Amino acid sequence: MDRLQAMQTYVRVVETGSFSAVARELSSTQSAVSKQIAALEKYLGVRLLSRTTRALTPTDDGLRYFEEARRLVGEIGEAEAQLRHGERMLSGPLRVATSVGYGLRVLLPHVQSFMRKHPDVIVDLKLDDGFVDLVEQGIDVAVRNGPLPDSSLIARRIATSQRLLVAGKKYLKALGKKEHWPRIPQDLLQHPCIVYTELRARNNWEFSTADGSSVSVRVQGPLQTNSSEVLRASVLDGQGIGYLPDWLFDDLRRSGEVQVLMPDWQVAPIPIHLVSPAARKHSAKVRAFGDHVADALR
Repeated sequence: MDRLQAMQTYVRVVETGSFSAVARELSSTQSAVSKQIAALEKYLGVRLLSRTTRALTPTDDGLRYFEEARRLVGEIGEAEAQLRHGERMLSGPLRVATSVGYGLRVLLPHVQSFMRKHPDVIVDLKLDDGFVDLVEQGIDVAVRNGPLPDSSLIARRIATSQRLLVAGKKYLKALGKKEHWPRIPQDLLQHPCIVYTELRARNNWEFSTADGSSVSVRVQGPLQTNSSEVLRASVLDGQGIGYLPDWLFDDLRRSGEVQVLMPDWQVAPIPIHLVSPAARKHSAKVRAFGDHVADALR
């Protein structure tokens, strides 16, 4: 058995969900593809695929093997392309992860421009506001907002953003006079605040002034959410005050739909990092993507 060929075949079977589709790609037969996968399973000593009359789905072992196999197949293809063409030709899959809001509002245009620059790279963009285990889920590179916990991941700081206190036009209109707007952090105790539960401090909002004064207030409100997009929509709908990164509502601020509150009180900048598993630090695709995004954000 040619293990590399069997690995490549298995990756395509999982991606297409079909022995027959892969057989057509290889100008082979469905039976030959099935036998190749069976030989790979025998060699590994595990069942990779669950077969029914209607579908082929990877088992838990098969899914773990698929993620690693796809990465290896992609790197081999990348190395071969460089040798064939005598230059750094990037190709194959690149799995990228970030939060939903940041992915939609900041990262997506840069992913698209990267794809135009490297048309043979297939980007798999995963958007999730929760914690994503890069190693377990086979992620090549992630963009993360906020301080990073200690880990074995390789991190590169590429930008910063600012968290601001904001309220929607509808909420401020209901308050009436501007004197009723919060002017100091303690005033927030009298207002409904929308809490983002993925923020490490959750409802402990911290502020400081230019002279070094700082204060933390424990806010409350009728809505908590793990979605930055829900938070943005709720602020816009006038449901309360939000504590948001600037990139999430820059367009609403420019249009006047939201107003920055307490401008004399500041929050520490939010670092933005590219992070990768240690095993991916030598990947040409990861380096190229990181350079592209860093240059774009700069």
